[in-house]
Amino acid sequence: MPDTEKIVSKKGKTGSVYSVVGVSLVLLIMGIMGCIFLILHQFGNSLKEEVGISAYLNTSNKDTIQQIRQYVAGQPYAKNVEYIDKEAAKKIWNKDNNEDWDKILDYNPLPESIDFYAKAAYVNKDSLAHIGAQLKEAFGDKLTDITYPQVLVNSMNEKSTKLGFVFLVVAVVLSTIVIVSIDNTIRLTMYSNRFLIKTMQMVGATRWFIAKPLDIRAIVNGIISAVISIAILVGLLKWAVSQFPQMGVLVDNKLMVVLFVGMLVVGVGISFFSTHRSVMKYLKTRLDDLY
Repeated sequence: MPDTEKIVSKKGKTGSVYSVVGVSLVLLIMGIMGCIFLILHQFGNSLKEEVGISAYLNTSNKDTIQQIRQYVAGQPYAKNVEYIDKEAAKKIWNKDNNEDWDKILDYNPLPESIDFYAKAAYVNKDSLAHIGAQLKEAFGDKLTDITYPQVLVNSMNEKSTKLGFVFLVVAVVLSTIVIVSIDNTIRLTMYSNRFLIKTMQMVGATRWFIAKPLDIRAIVNGIISAVISIAILVGLLKWAVSQFPQMGVLVDNKLMVVLFVGMLVVGVGISFFSTHRSVMKYLKTRLDDLY
């Protein structure tokens, strides 16, 4: 009886190796899909944050203009707030249209404006409409209009909604495959220990005494599997960034840490649950039914 843990350890060593390798591969697939989703999510956000908003001014008072600029800069939705005077507006127009209107006009008809970009979470039809209404309410006739590319915003949101639905379906399917695959891997490993488990029960070992070393090994194997898969995934990410440097700005370290923690929780949780369930199953099974 005192050597039970040693017996379980020796008996399951080979099975543990197969279990660790199998679970690591499944977790790696999960991690790769998670990375792809997070990178695409960041890419979509970066595109949204390129949408420019212009609040056209109906005042030349510098103090008022500065007040409006500071107000916009202090809002949670705004980034890169900039005051565009007539000369700056003219340069932007000439650059965008690849021509100089001085050959045609002898005055500058462009209004001054406060230009800024909205953060990704606010780049949708309702939020931008609310932003416009808020600014007009705050400054009234000091603003003539607030514009942004509505067609582009609507198109981006429609596509992001469709892609989000597709990824949700993929995530559900992938999660199911991951859980079932890890569960089957653990169950196959425990199948090789079924006679040992039953023999220990027959000589008087309690359920807790039998399950404890196997549950502990399952937790350790889950941690090892997660660490291996995370290490490989980090290596793949570093290689991808070295090959495509522009990917570097799309990798959010905080979100990646959340993904890694998720892989660890899934690896340990499913390994422990599947192992404990299998042990309880074989303890309740008659000896003749194990053959």
